[in-house]
Amino acid sequence: MDSDSYDYIVVGAGSAGAVLANRLSASGEFRVLCLEAGTEGSGYFWSRVPAGVAKMIDNPAVNWCYNSEPDEGSGQREIEVPRGKMLGGSSSINGMVFVRGQAQDYDHWAQLGNRGWSYQDVLPLFKQMESYEGGSDEFRGREGPLKVTDSGKLSPFFDKMIAAAAKIGIKHNPDYNGADQEGIAMTQATINKGRRQSTAYCYLDPARSRPNLKIQTGAMGESLILEGKTCVGIRYSVNGEAREARATREVVISSGSINSPKLLELSGIGQPELLRERGIEPLHELPGVGENLRDHYSPRMKYSITENDATFNERGNGLRLVGEAMKYVLGGKSFLALSAVPLRMYFRTRGGLETPDATISVMPFLTERVNRVRRLAKECGITMNVNVLRSESIGSIHIKSADPAEPPAIRFNFLSAEMDRTGILHAMRKGRELMAASPIAEIVGEEIAPGAAYQTDEELLEWVRNNAETTYHPIGTCKMGSDTMAVVDDQLRVHGIKGLRVADASIMPTLTSGNTNAPSIMIGEKCAAMILANVAAETKAA
Repeated sequence: MDSDSYDYIVVGAGSAGAVLANRLSASGEFRVLCLEAGTEGSGYFWSRVPAGVAKMIDNPAVNWCYNSEPDEGSGQREIEVPRGKMLGGSSSINGMVFVRGQAQDYDHWAQLGNRGWSYQDVLPLFKQMESYEGGSDEFRGREGPLKVTDSGKLSPFFDKMIAAAAKIGIKHNPDYNGADQEGIAMTQATINKGRRQSTAYCYLDPARSRPNLKIQTGAMGESLILEGKTCVGIRYSVNGEAREARATREVVISSGSINSPKLLELSGIGQPELLRERGIEPLHELPGVGENLRDHYSPRMKYSITENDATFNERGNGLRLVGEAMKYVLGGKSFLALSAVPLRMYFRTRGGLETPDATISVMPFLTERVNRVRRLAKECGITMNVNVLRSESIGSIHIKSADPAEPPAIRFNFLSAEMDRTGILHAMRKGRELMAASPIAEIVGEEIAPGAAYQTDEELLEWVRNNAETTYHPIGTCKMGSDTMAVVDDQLRVHGIKGLRVADASIMPTLTSGNTNAPSIMIGEKCAAMILANVAAETKAA
C-alpha cells in the first residue's frame, strides 16, 4: 500500500494509538496509517524483559528523555520525564503496573458533563481489553488481548508487609481493580510468562499482516494539514525526508500528554498570542491546549533491610544475578520477571473520605547512580513511592519554538495546591507508621530517606521539594469537556475542527487514582468504538 491517502491516520503508536490502529483496521474496510516517531517495540529485547525497565529509563534510543522546567515545587530542579519513543509508547518502557483507578474518577468525568464516561460506561471497555484470571466476572475480563497477572511473592518480605499493614488498619485486598480499591496487595501487572505485555505486542503485532494497515516508524509529526476548519492530513518526516499523508475520514492524535498538545500548537491550534511569539500563524483558537497538566509527585522513602535475601539487591549483584538470569531464561521464579513495584497499598489519609486518597508503592530494592547510570545498590533495602492519588496542582506544556525537534517546556507547578502538600505529609507519616509496625519493624535497619532528622511538616516539605520525582503519569493537556478550557468534546473531537480527534492520557480532565497506563488503553478502545459507531450510524442512515 504505497498510497499517501488513507481513511484514518493515527499519530502515535503508544498505549492508546496501538489500540486504535488495531481496532480501526480490524474489519479490513478502512485503510489505516499509524505513524510512530520511535522504533520497534515488541521485538526490542529489553522491552520484553520486565527488569529491562532499568535499561530503557535513560536510553534516548527508546525514550524521549524529557526534562521539566525548574520551579519552586521541585526546588528549582529539572525533573526527568521519561516517555516511550517506540511502538507501544510508554507501555513498552513503563513499570507494567495495571491500575484502573476508582469508580469515582470516571463518575467525576461524567459529572463534569462528559457523557458516556461514567464508570459503568467504561467498565465494559476495561473488561474487553484484559485477560485476568483473578477477581470476579462482574468486574474483570477474561478474553481480552492484554494479559494481566498478579506479581509473585519471591520472599517472605511481602507477607510481612501485608501483615504490618493489617496492624495499622489496612486490609488485604487482592483485587484493587475490582469492587473496591482500598487495601494492600501484590501488584497486578501487564506481564505474562515473564514477558511484558505492551500494546505493541498485544495490539499491533496481531495486526501487522493486515494489508489495509501501514505502520511507519521513525515518523516525526511536524504539523497537521488544515483546510479551513477541517483537518485533512499531516506533514511528517522520516530520516529528514519530508512526507505528507491525507485522511479521507479522520486524523486521531495519540501522541501522549506531552506530544499531542505540541503537535496541535505546531499546527496553529492553541493560544494565538503564544503561537505568534513562537513564530507560528494561529489558525484556530483553543486556549486550553497545553494547559491542565497534572501528574503524581512522589517522594521516594528509603529503608535499609537487615534480613538476608529479603530484597532484590542481593539477587541483583554478582554471581546471584547470573543465577537469576538463568532462572529467568528457564522459566523459573526470578525477580527479572516481576514489575519493579510488586506491592502497593491504597489508603485514606484522614477521616471523612469515602475512598482512598493516597498510595504507597513498594520497590523491594535500593538503586544508586554512577555516572548518570542507574543500577541496583549493594546495600539491601526498599524504596517506597508515596503519592497523593488525585493531585490538584496544575501546570502546562507548551512549545518553545516552531521547530518540531525541540522539546516543549514542561512546567509541573508541583505542590502549588495545599491539598497536595498536606496529602503528601499524611501519606509519608503513614509510610513511617507502616515501617514501624510488626513484623516489618523487626527487619528494618534505618530510614535512609528522608531520614530521622526530618520530622516537622516544614522539614519534610522542604525535603520533598528537593528530592521528589514524578511517577511518570502526565495527563490533561488536551482535556475533555465543554468549558472554555476544554480541547476535545466527549467524543474526543477537537472543538471547532472537523476530522480531528485526540485519544490518549492528555484528554483526561483529572487524574485517575493510580497508574495511568490502563486508563490510556481504555481511552484508545473507547475512541475506536465511538468512531466505528459513527460509521455504522452513517451507513444505516444512507
